Amino acid sequence: MNEEFHYKNGELYCEDVPVQQIAAKAGTPVYIYSQNHFLKQHESIVQAFKNVEPLVCYSVKSNSNLGILRAMALAGSGFDAVSKGEIYRALRAGAEPNKIVFAGVGKTPDEIDYALEQGILMFNVESEAELDTISKVAAKRKTEAPIALRINPDVDPKTHKYISTGKRENKFGIDLSRAEACAKRIKELKNLRLRGLHIHIGSQITQDDRHAEAIDKVTPFIKKLKEQDFPLEFLNVGGGYGISYHPGEGLPINDFATKMVPKIKALGLKMLCEPGRFISGNGGILVTQVIYDKPSGDKNFLIVDAAMNDLLRPSIYQAYHLTWPVKHKGLADGAALGDNSLLEKEEAIKDGTTYDVVGPICESGDYFALGRKLPTMNDGELLAVFSCGAYGMAMASNYNTRGRPAEVIVDGDNYWVARERETIEDQIRGERLTPRELNQAKA
Repeated sequence: MNEEFHYKNGELYCEDVPVQQIAAKAGTPVYIYSQNHFLKQHESIVQAFKNVEPLVCYSVKSNSNLGILRAMALAGSGFDAVSKGEIYRALRAGAEPNKIVFAGVGKTPDEIDYALEQGILMFNVESEAELDTISKVAAKRKTEAPIALRINPDVDPKTHKYISTGKRENKFGIDLSRAEACAKRIKELKNLRLRGLHIHIGSQITQDDRHAEAIDKVTPFIKKLKEQDFPLEFLNVGGGYGISYHPGEGLPINDFATKMVPKIKALGLKMLCEPGRFISGNGGILVTQVIYDKPSGDKNFLIVDAAMNDLLRPSIYQAYHLTWPVKHKGLADGAALGDNSLLEKEEAIKDGTTYDVVGPICESGDYFALGRKLPTMNDGELLAVFSCGAYGMAMASNYNTRGRPAEVIVDGDNYWVARERETIEDQIRGERLTPRELNQAKA
């Protein structure tokens, strides 16, 4: 259960702060994050894997707000970055460079050079061509680049096809049939140091044997590398631990650790991992205001001020997000995300309405919930879209020239606007008119 978002006297709270109070100050739509949820999830991974000396490298791409990154850095977290910009964000938030891993299939020479300059822990290398590029950049700097080979173990993570990364047909990693040739190439290149192996098979994984199977697949190759005197220190097992969008969907982290730790320990390596959603997903909500209740044909549309540019997941993944009024007297104190009580209440509504909850963008895919039974809502009332801490604001855009929402962080009974809402002027900053119009504007 996520106790950080709970109802008291029929009103939704984030930790000790009423959500409606935050929305009144910050406006809507607004992302609200529970800082303590992020920290609690991080610590649960550390404890579950303590026997293999884990370094948890929080995945910046899941939620890159500087305030969140700062809290994670102060908690001792490392960071998984997939761009120069994400490395910069992590460093700006106070990350230790030697706790940053740099992943991604398309690192440019400029990005590689920047990462070497900062002194990151290692690169997760995804191809033979990348080995050569990293070596050339390192040679120019007269240094040695620390690397891990990302192996594609061809394991089905049993998740959505868009977030599966460890099957043979996915673009990520090096397949095992080519891995030995890569090891030979590393020996030939003089500016690379192989520090470990990396596997990441996908996201939102809800079966506890998928990661363990991936470790089994790469174990023979790890043993071969050791026989060739490669100084391996780490096995980076990636992330992908699923969360509960529906009650009971995600597994306790200990379920994964129980099957993974003995295998890692037997290899004599320290563990790295790169969780994102597991730490951030249930730590955030998107709060939106009802604009109109619109009956049309056989449907009732609840039109809200948030849109697919604010939260893209329902549109591109057909993802389910629990959506519920910020104020509803029928909920018992303590009802929380992860409880069955919210869904049971949805099923038991007598005077409610079945809505499609949609935004104002000119796309039919602009929705948050379809055919969802809710209490009948009035204009101006607030809805909370749950489980939005991961891949919410991080994937937001300015489509339809809409400013991205504000972000608020809550810590106990304190909260602050961690990112201001974008204005129209923010959006057009940097754009230029034609030369003639520019000259006329200056005249």
